[in-house]
Amino acid sequence: MVSYEPLWKTMESKGITTYALIHSYGVNPRTVNNLKHNRGITVFTLERLCEILECAPNDILKFV
Repeated sequence: MVSYEPLWKTMESKGITTYALIHSYGVNPRTVNNLKHNRGITVFTLERLCEILECAPNDILKFV
């Protein structure tokens, strides 16, 4: 199972909110909802989040 727990910590440390992801970076609100509920996202979305947050995939998700 995938957990996006590291994402929320990374976002907090970078000072980026879910509101900013949606309104400043153009991330689809449905994608943010999927992240909040630990549902699957595409590799493209993972790559985009890495670019936005300037981090590695390990800073966004972990396998449980």
